[in-house]
Amino acid sequence: MRISTKGRYGLTIVVELGRKYGEGPLPLRKIAEEHNLSEAYLEQLIPPLRNSGVVKSVRGAYGGYKLAKAPNEITAGDVIRVLEGPIQLVEEIDEDDVPQQELWHRIGEAIRGVLDTTTIEDLIDSDRTPEPQGYMFYI
Repeated sequence: MRISTKGRYGLTIVVELGRKYGEGPLPLRKIAEEHNLSEAYLEQLIPPLRNSGVVKSVRGAYGGYKLAKAPNEITAGDVIRVLEGPIQLVEEIDEDDVPQQELWHRIGEAIRGVLDTTTIEDLIDSDRTPEPQGYMFYI
């Protein structure tokens, strides 16, 4: 499974909105500037996040975006599914290949489990905790 820039940047948007939760709307321009990302690209990610109820838009001079729910009520899996679609590792498996079916099923369940139990609040908190030296984590 490969998470595209849509999924990664979508998580960036939602985590940044989570950092400002309760403080009012945040313009995408600020997120784009802080992370050196294209504001135009981030704008393309907002409609599905808004339509799914993850974010809300606020119009006006002091407008922008904010989370529709508390950061502890939104999971990484919520965001990834909205922007990437269903979380699956392989397209099709031969029905006769039971050992591979079981393997891909178990791996998929593990990935979905991590994404569905990791809240935006967890991601915000983990950013505040220094990573142990010498370790790199990849998904």
